[in-house]
Amino acid sequence: MADQIIKNIWNSGYEWKSKLKVFGLPLVHIALGRDSQTGKFLVAKGVIAIGQFAIGVVALGQFSVGIFAAAQFTLSICFGLGQFAAGYACIAQFGIGEYVLAQFGFGKYVWSMTVNNPAALAYFNSLL
Repeated sequence: MADQIIKNIWNSGYEWKSKLKVFGLPLVHIALGRDSQTGKFLVAKGVIAIGQFAIGVVALGQFSVGIFAAAQFTLSICFGLGQFAAGYACIAQFGIGEYVLAQFGFGKYVWSMTVNNPAALAYFNSLL
């Protein structure tokens, strides 16, 4: 049953946008799967964007771009969380940024398997 639902969403897509808009963007935009007319992947664009491809202030997805983003591949302005993340601060398996907590990280202040910068640890502890 669940497999069929996922297959239907993937093939025909699912999209929902809130009626409330902020700066011309929907407050929440959820977009999954492919557009049933064009076959192209749907992209979520909103203040809060959720989908395989998400662009927003807060973006959640497989590929996300935002001020705050969580994804497998993420590009963020302030904070990114993901397998591959880039941004001012990020927590990732592979991370690039000013403050990085990662298995493999590159940046000014890095806490990783090979680099133990105390400023990075202090920064991430301060977030808690």
